[in-house]
Amino acid sequence: MRSYFDNFISTNLTLFATAFIFVIGIGVLVVVTMFVIDISQSKDAVRRNYPVLGRFRSLFTTLGEFFRQYFFAMDREEMPFNRAERDWIGRASKGKDNTVAFGSSMVLTAPGTPIFVNCPYPTLDDDAVEVQPLRIGSGCPKPYDAQSFFNISAMSYGALSTPAVRALSAGAKLAGCWMNTGEGGLSSYHLEGGADIIFQIGTAKYGVRDEDGNLSDDKLREIAAHDQVKMFELKMSQGAKPGKGGILPGIKVNAEIAAIRGIPEGEDSISPNRHPEINDAGSMLDMINHIRDVTGKPVGFKAVVGSYSWLTELAKEIQGRGIASAPDFVTIDSGDGGTGAAPMPLMDNVGLVIKESLPLVVDILTEYGLRDRIKVIASGKLVTPSEVAWALAVGADFINSARGFMFSLGCIQSLKCNKNTCPTGITTTNKRLQKGLNPEEKSIKVANFCKNLTHEVEVIAHSCGVGRPRLLKRKHVRIVIPDGTSIQMEERFPQKEVLPEYRPETAA
Repeated sequence: MRSYFDNFISTNLTLFATAFIFVIGIGVLVVVTMFVIDISQSKDAVRRNYPVLGRFRSLFTTLGEFFRQYFFAMDREEMPFNRAERDWIGRASKGKDNTVAFGSSMVLTAPGTPIFVNCPYPTLDDDAVEVQPLRIGSGCPKPYDAQSFFNISAMSYGALSTPAVRALSAGAKLAGCWMNTGEGGLSSYHLEGGADIIFQIGTAKYGVRDEDGNLSDDKLREIAAHDQVKMFELKMSQGAKPGKGGILPGIKVNAEIAAIRGIPEGEDSISPNRHPEINDAGSMLDMINHIRDVTGKPVGFKAVVGSYSWLTELAKEIQGRGIASAPDFVTIDSGDGGTGAAPMPLMDNVGLVIKESLPLVVDILTEYGLRDRIKVIASGKLVTPSEVAWALAVGADFINSARGFMFSLGCIQSLKCNKNTCPTGITTTNKRLQKGLNPEEKSIKVANFCKNLTHEVEVIAHSCGVGRPRLLKRKHVRIVIPDGTSIQMEERFPQKEVLPEYRPETAA
């Protein structure tokens, strides 16, 4: 018996040793092969000077973007969104307690930081007023009474996955907010949740184009026939790439997406960098009024502000034609990027950020007597209650968020949106990766995020002594200046008045 066990152990040790030697041999062969390849190639100087070891530089660079947010970055350090912001959205979307202890981790003396001016006699809960619907397009045959001041910004089907769109649609319905289709057209998944839909018309006219790529009135009517489609938004530019058209890689253009957009399957979908029909303020108003006449629904436009003299020209053109010719709303996007893939120079350095452009636009509309006629929507990295409350105080009527709602779906900021390899299934057409996103469960998180953000904006408003968020004004906010103290936002951005020639009594 002992001899049997000795033989068994001896045999297995021999096999193990043989396997070990084989593995070591393969490993040595691989290392030698990499060594020869590295010293022979001339494209990478690090690998040539440090064969094999130089490969780890690329590996660690790739892994760094995933691990720094967990091990190295402080709560307020990361870009484009830091851990504190992501964690707040995560807790809000799960309906968890969102209080914090031991003081703020935010640097409150950084220039530009908004500080809300709390009132010594804040609004009691019993005196608070529920958020009321706000009508957009009162002169249209089918105006829109928007329920929520916080809504889902433009993200296209195709850029977003099927389960992501389904979750957002159902979540928007539960929260009572709207959902913007983005420029990729209207899919059945947008409609199935029952949400209010804003249909965006991009420069390529996806979903409402004829065979030659021109705007089709028949297809406009088909879209407008859906009762859920409440408004149309003409996209002039977006925060990720001002002055450049949208990009959808061919790997994402499957048969369904191609059919919805009206484009060839499997080919890169690249939009023109502007609407060829729009050359000036007059032609812009012509298109807006044409779409409104065809659909009977409110129509506005979305733009990133850089040069702003065109806004003054637009305001004068409207006053010349009559105030009824005005867009029903204008969406101001921030120049510091968005969900779309774009060249880094455009993402980084083209277009004004929302903190500068929003008050500028509100003031121009006010001076030309258009502020009541044209509703203002703010978009661009406004994902926390304080940022949304700031936008309302500046003069926005509504706030749109794209990436905030992506975080509520489970986005981990892996920065792979344009690679079709999104690990959370949000921005990929890969079926295996999409399986990780359950629309039924995620729709609840989408609704929770919207409701909890709205509630905490109300908390800020009540602290400032007003009964509802839209009563926040510039006088309720102070802005930190370089010496660490603050000034009233009214001093930084003085509230404009209507120019004498555009006052109603003057016009009468």
